Amino acid sequence: MAEAPLRVVATAGHVDHGKSTLIRALTGQDPDRLAEERARGMTIDLGFAWCTLASGRELAFVDVPGHVRFIKNMLAGVGAVDACLFVVAADDGWMPQSEEHLRILELLGIGRGIVALTKVATVPAARRAEVRAQVRARLRGTFLAEAALVEVDAPAGEGVGALAGALDDLAAGPSPVVDRARPRLWVDRVFVARGAGSVVTGTLTGGGVAVGDDLLVVPGPPPEHRPFRVRVRALQSHRRALSGAPPGGRVALNLAGVARPELRRGQALVRAGQFEPARTFDATLAVLGALGHDVGRRGAFQIHVGAAQYSVGVRLLDTARLAPGEEGLARLHLPVALPLLPGDRYVLREAGRAETVGGGEILVVDPQTPAATARPAPGARYVVAERGFVDASLLERLTGEALPPDVGRWVVDPAARAAAESALATRVASAGARGLELAVLDERERALLGGLAGVVVAAGRALASEHAGGGSEGLGVDGFLAALAAAPFTPPAPAEHGVDPATLRELVRRRLVSGSQGVFFSADAVARAAETVAALLAGAPEGITVSEVREALGTTRKYALPLLALLDANGVTRRRGETRVAGPALQGSGGLAESAR
Repeated sequence: MAEAPLRVVATAGHVDHGKSTLIRALTGQDPDRLAEERARGMTIDLGFAWCTLASGRELAFVDVPGHVRFIKNMLAGVGAVDACLFVVAADDGWMPQSEEHLRILELLGIGRGIVALTKVATVPAARRAEVRAQVRARLRGTFLAEAALVEVDAPAGEGVGALAGALDDLAAGPSPVVDRARPRLWVDRVFVARGAGSVVTGTLTGGGVAVGDDLLVVPGPPPEHRPFRVRVRALQSHRRALSGAPPGGRVALNLAGVARPELRRGQALVRAGQFEPARTFDATLAVLGALGHDVGRRGAFQIHVGAAQYSVGVRLLDTARLAPGEEGLARLHLPVALPLLPGDRYVLREAGRAETVGGGEILVVDPQTPAATARPAPGARYVVAERGFVDASLLERLTGEALPPDVGRWVVDPAARAAAESALATRVASAGARGLELAVLDERERALLGGLAGVVVAAGRALASEHAGGGSEGLGVDGFLAALAAAPFTPPAPAEHGVDPATLRELVRRRLVSGSQGVFFSADAVARAAETVAALLAGAPEGITVSEVREALGTTRKYALPLLALLDANGVTRRRGETRVAGPALQGSGGLAESAR
């Protein structure tokens, strides 16, 4: 990996104010890639270039078009940069796209930059001063209010060195780039390299990538938009081959496992399992003060996020309408699922009027609260409160925050936990001495049982602690147990005494009765039968028959066979053909009665 992130700076400003000319003067590279751009002398699509500054720092530039007709391409270029080079020509002064680009930069949360006053050699000194004052007035109260303002005229060779020095000072400041080991690259360009295959470019954020990495492309091609996997075959930055790249710089990825038609601008490359692509999010929405009309639900809205552009449905959450200059909350519905995170910025435009409406910051990805009552707030704890129980890995994918699970694998809201524990305790108490079968509980309820006071979990059931001591208390089976004692080897059927299957299972769990082939005996009867059979085998080590056992116990074959099956299972006897011989329990120590239970 490279030791430090490469700074990325986007140009901004009105058409024909000299943005591309400045880039050529600073880098020696022409950012206008298309023949039409060169023929018309106007940037139509994104351009890319870079230079090494006097300090040795490298700086990458994303040159964006200024014409209003190409605003969507401008938005694709500024979605993942941390600084801008804001350009105003001294002859024209402040123009409509100057204002629109400035507001877009603010909406996207870009917090630093440099102002270049271009074409200064073509105007008198008085005009320079006039436009300089105009620009400072327009920038008052914005993130560029205290930015360096450099007068420059690239064709005349004036001020280019000073501009490079100002950019070097900007690059020397603290980096906003954070490596969270969660890479995401919004694709802003796709092409095919001869002999190499498909290549995508973008500004890498969130984490580093390396040659050989497996990544996920989100969304996939229409109509299903299903994400698909690719492998990084090769990696370059500034035309240098790298084995890996940290976040914060421009990179080109040569991808294996994909054809060019499957790739397009606006897709994102991420690691599988690190994001939860979603079609809905809640966000702040700040309406531009110069818009000229209110914003409501109606409108042909388009969203720009990362390098993506989509039609989007908008519903305001805390009001019916927002006036120019106001900020509120909104829920936005995308046509495809995107790998978004809280903190991502977006810009909202209205296609019918071809104007920028506003934008804001994503607060909640895939919200669950109905829009009528939703009042979203940033942070993982809001998501936990909204959902009650959240799988810890899902929470990290939704929010980018890792919180330790509270119950099992879930992070749990305290109020939701209290309500769930109260309901579960009531169910256990209602089950009485029989207890509550764990099989009827879901995974979250079973996880809660471990911390539930006054509840004991044993043998697949949850019982209130007062019922966990054994015996038949609370089961209402005294009559049945008395009947079993009165006829130990010809026991009555449980149903004759109103014993239901659940109660019968609890009696077996408590070792009060044992059953085989649908016949149930008291524990004492099984122990007595074991002693009788042991005495018979002592005198006939070669084996005894079912008839001999039946006669010794004074019972019938109907009951003798289930009893012998129980003794076989307990190791007292072992079947050999038509006879029974001594089993392991009789061949070992004298703990016969216990082994027969």
